[in-house]
Formats: sequence, structure tokens, C-alpha cells
Amino acid sequence: MEVDLEVISVAGLTDYIQSLLEDDRILQRVWVTGEVSSLQEHPKGLFFTLSDSDAAIKCVVWGSQKLKLMEKPKRGEQIIVLGSLRVFGKRGEYQLTVVQCLATGEGLQALRYQQLRNRLQAEGLFDLERKRAIPTHPNIVAVVTSSTAAAWGDIQRTLSQRYPGLRVLFSPAIVQGEEAPNSIVQAIERVNRDGRADVIILARGGGAVEDLSCFNDERVVRAIVESTIPIITGIGHQRDESLADLVADYRAHTPTAAAEIAVPSYSQLVLEHQQRVQHLINSLKNRLSEEFEHLEYLKTRLKRFPQTSRQLIQATAKCHLLQQKLIALDPKAVLQRGYAVVRQENNQIIRSTEQVKPEQALSISLNQGTLKVKVVEIIEKS
Repeated sequence: MEVDLEVISVAGLTDYIQSLLEDDRILQRVWVTGEVSSLQEHPKGLFFTLSDSDAAIKCVVWGSQKLKLMEKPKRGEQIIVLGSLRVFGKRGEYQLTVVQCLATGEGLQALRYQQLRNRLQAEGLFDLERKRAIPTHPNIVAVVTSSTAAAWGDIQRTLSQRYPGLRVLFSPAIVQGEEAPNSIVQAIERVNRDGRADVIILARGGGAVEDLSCFNDERVVRAIVESTIPIITGIGHQRDESLADLVADYRAHTPTAAAEIAVPSYSQLVLEHQQRVQHLINSLKNRLSEEFEHLEYLKTRLKRFPQTSRQLIQATAKCHLLQQKLIALDPKAVLQRGYAVVRQENNQIIRSTEQVKPEQALSISLNQGTLKVKVVEIIEKS
């Protein structure tokens, strides 16, 4: 009995395996966790074995990549590595080429943080263009923090000192622990539903990295983004940058600094107002001085032209004479001298007896008042 056999070479088999492994999309960028069971440094790179209870895999970090590692592998430690699978046909082995290394625990948390940060950044949530302006003169400021936190006292003190009479809304929240993300989200939403606040201060006041983890929670980040009211964060110190800080409309290093950003200084406003008033007074004084100098200049010019002065005097006298003539011709002036004006009912002035008839109604305008009369007799001029 004959059996058909398809025989391939060792190289052919290795090439086939290599194409299967190296062309696999998942294996081109894969995260692997395990314990460093052997470690050898070499001028070309760092060689080690990553193993667990059931298997082991050889790994290499080439020399150009060693300085980029967040964590350097150490024998006996649990680590997480990012790499791609490579097949070495001559030795019949496969190996993981590592490009990044993290310690488990904090390292895993850092990895998740970085992945979330990259995703949020890709959405444009950190872009300066989407950040809203902080109002310069708010009427009401809302504060989201713990009622027992020192940050709440610092904020109250700073707001009252800088801007007396300001109304402050307090929306309490848990700012540490597993319940913190939901609590912060609810506190922000509470202020937005109320709708009275002009700006929100989200504060904590520093702490250990693990204490600030709630401000890296995606729920909190999106609550800040979706708020219709601008938000200032005062979560921690400069070294404690959180995702909430990155999406906030303004990021302050401390709760006190956040309060200083939220409201202007009243004393500074008074000083600036006084400066503006003084500037206005100085401007008026300068203008008056300029006009006075111009007036003196015109007076000097007039003195240089006496003929013009005589002409002006003559013209003034002529105007006065004409004014007197106009006054003399004024009908009201005539009435004042005892004369009267007789008019028909259509307001036409009577100048002759021929214009009237017996029993005709007429009006006589005097200096003071008008008489209504009726013609009793017409006496013709002799």
C-alpha cells in the first residue's frame, strides 16, 4: 500500500511558522506579563526570560530601546512587557522583542492611565479650542469637594477675602476611594441642574498618587467635559497632573489658587478704578490747559490786527441798529404803544370801512387780550 507524503524542508517549515506568527496582527503588538527568571546584559541589548508556572519565553530589549523603558527588568520581579514576536529559523526559536516594560501593580495602573489618556486625547478633549472662558466677575461660585477637606476651608477663606459679598454654592462630594468617581459626577451634575452658578471649582488639595486616582476616572473626566458651566480644578500640586486637570477649562495647582482664579481681587478692582478716575481727571486737566493756551494764542493774534477790531465794532453797531428797527416794526411793539389790530372772522386785517358791514362780527387784538365786537355804525371818512 502506497501512501502519498508531502515532505518540506526544515527551512520551509520554519518559514511557514514565521509567516503565521509574525504576520499575526495581535502578535505584532502584544502585552505579556510574567516573572523575570533570567537576565543578561550585553552591549547589543538586554536578554531575559519571562516565565510563569506553565511556560517561558525569551525576550530581548535592543540597546537603542533600553533608555526608553519605564521600568528596567530585574531578576525575580513580576513585570508587564510590550513587544512583537519574532522567529529565528537557524535556532528554531521564537523570541519577544520588547519595546516597553512596566512593573505590575502601579505599572498596570500607569498603563491603563496612558491608554485612557491617549483615547481622550484622540477625541480632542484636551484641545485648548474647546475650553471655555472663565467669567471675570461671577455672581455665584459653586465648589465641589469634601466637607471635611482642608481645601473647602481654604477656598471659603480666599473667596471671602478677595471678593466680599460673593454667593457660594457648596456641592459636597467624596474625593477619595471607590465611591469617589460617582460622588464627584453627581455633585457636578447637581450644580448644573441648579443652573445658578457662573463657575465651578473642583478641588481636593493634593495627596498620594493612589488618593488622586478618582480624578483619572473616565466618568469624572466626561462629567467635566459635559458640564454647561466652566470648571476650574484645584486638585493637587503641580506634579500631580490628572486627566480631570487636562480637560478642565482652567487648571490651578492648589484649591487656594483655584479660588484666586475664580474671582478678582476686590482691593485690586478698587485700585484700578481709582487709577481710571485719576487718569480721567488728568486728561481733563490736560485738555483744559491746551484749550486755555489756544485761547491765549487767539487773543494774541487779535491784538495784532487792530483794523479787524474796528471793523468788528462797526459791524456790531450796525447789527444793533438793525435790531432796534426790527423791534420798532414788530406788531407786538405797536400794540404795546396802545394801538389795536382789527380782523374779520377769517383773520383778515381790516384797513378800511369799506371792508365791513353793519352787524358784522369782528375781533380786536390788544396788547393784552382780544375783544369780540359787532359793527353798530359805519362812519365814513369826511
